[in-house]
Amino acid sequence: MTDAATVFNQNVIPRSPGARIHAEPPVKHIVVVGGGTAGWMTALLLAHSAYGPRLKITVLESPQVGAIGVGEGSTPWLRGFFESLGIEESEWMPQCNATYKAGITFEGWSTRPGYESYFHSFASMLDNMTMAPFLDNVHARLDGADVYAHPNRFFISARLARECKAPRPQRSFPFDVWYGFHFDSVLLGKFLQKKSMDRGVRHIAGHVTEVLLNESGEIASLRLQDGSTLNGDFYVDCTGFASLLIGKALGIPFVSFKENLFNDAAVAIPKPHGGPIMPQTVSTALRHGWVWKIPLTHRQGCGYVYSTDFCSPDEAEKELREHLGLLDADVPARHLKFRPGRVAQPWTCNCVANGLAQSFIEPLEATALLFVQRTAEMLVTALEKGDLGEATRKEFNDTLNGRIEGTRDYIVTHYKTNTRTDTDYWRANAANTNLSAPLQQLLHTWLARKPITAGITQGKFGRGYPIMSWYSLLAGVGLFPEETRAPTPQEAKYDMAEIDTLLERSAMNFPNHREFLEAIPPKPKEPSPQVYFW
Repeated sequence: MTDAATVFNQNVIPRSPGARIHAEPPVKHIVVVGGGTAGWMTALLLAHSAYGPRLKITVLESPQVGAIGVGEGSTPWLRGFFESLGIEESEWMPQCNATYKAGITFEGWSTRPGYESYFHSFASMLDNMTMAPFLDNVHARLDGADVYAHPNRFFISARLARECKAPRPQRSFPFDVWYGFHFDSVLLGKFLQKKSMDRGVRHIAGHVTEVLLNESGEIASLRLQDGSTLNGDFYVDCTGFASLLIGKALGIPFVSFKENLFNDAAVAIPKPHGGPIMPQTVSTALRHGWVWKIPLTHRQGCGYVYSTDFCSPDEAEKELREHLGLLDADVPARHLKFRPGRVAQPWTCNCVANGLAQSFIEPLEATALLFVQRTAEMLVTALEKGDLGEATRKEFNDTLNGRIEGTRDYIVTHYKTNTRTDTDYWRANAANTNLSAPLQQLLHTWLARKPITAGITQGKFGRGYPIMSWYSLLAGVGLFPEETRAPTPQEAKYDMAEIDTLLERSAMNFPNHREFLEAIPPKPKEPSPQVYFW
């Protein structure tokens, strides 16, 4: 493998199920409690498992509980989800007002000159040509050499975002770009519901009033408001922050991340937009948090994520309206509360928690749907192996919790490395010492001017994100020594003009984003080049 290949995560593309398993499934009937994107994604992956139609799947959805949907973004994992199910982008994206996402721009998190903004790119095959120059320049800059080390000029995704191009190249271009999506989460939930029911999933509208346990402490049945009961062998809790099954019925404690992540609320306002569509989420730091801007085909989803310890909901809404230029506009705002953290044991007895019932870090890196997908895929794998015993549950919980905490560390780093001093909120985030041991080790290594590549590759720290992401973040905010010196000939071996030309000419092979969305073509029948995160 080349040095550049080490930037990639493992197993980004979910495996497609192999031959159908002829043995009987370890459970006969799985009840998914709660719909929305979490419930229906789980149901669809279960229906697509190797057991196929022999597994009875029921989604119980309460008519009294609305979906928490304000327009969402995804990681590149969602692309693998649809590809593994054989669902074309030309089918689902128009139905969900979806757009492409090549990465995230972070505005105003750093005040260091030249580093006030940076782009967190999603990986591409082309990065194998530019990753080594980026890493080498970052290492030289850490050592004090005055070389260019800002991530934005090294990756094709950043250029595509600036030029408002869709990350779907012409067929003649041999390099694939890995990308995520923006979408209306309510519409996506409805699309997944239809696909699930087309594949045999049963849907019941009903409100749970009581969860009945058997003598061994497992869930025996659910009592509904109309007096009926629903029995299953296995349950998936997708009841959101209510956590009806895993939290209230089974009593699994919640592990708060509040000491690591201060934000606990958001206010969302839609905004119409026309003209070019940039394939990126924009995260802009304000006084007490940050604002997301997510472009959909018909509007822009906007929201302010903040901490109620530093700002009231009314103050947050006013600041958001001022930022969007909608202070006097008659546009309703939607206020949301959330709790950062996870349940201690997401798989307990005969129940797995998924979605907001299981964990929520915060919206910054759009990881909510990622963990829904990962959890459902891990459950499918356990079912197909046929072992639902204690050892399997422990491995499941340890793996999932480790991934959640690794992702939390990456998000915490955004706040810890900020250099804003305009409010108590930002000063408190920069001064926060409630960091995990792995994150402390990672930051200590970086501040000691040493490469962090080996530690990430070996799993000592940085779990959950690849080398490319960590270097983009830390270099993007300019976490370098202030004093510089002239570079040696070896340190100055890369010509940035050559990299600019490579990416400029490569970007010519990508279409205008808005024009492409108006008539998304199906993927080619033959296998296309794929990005595997090694």
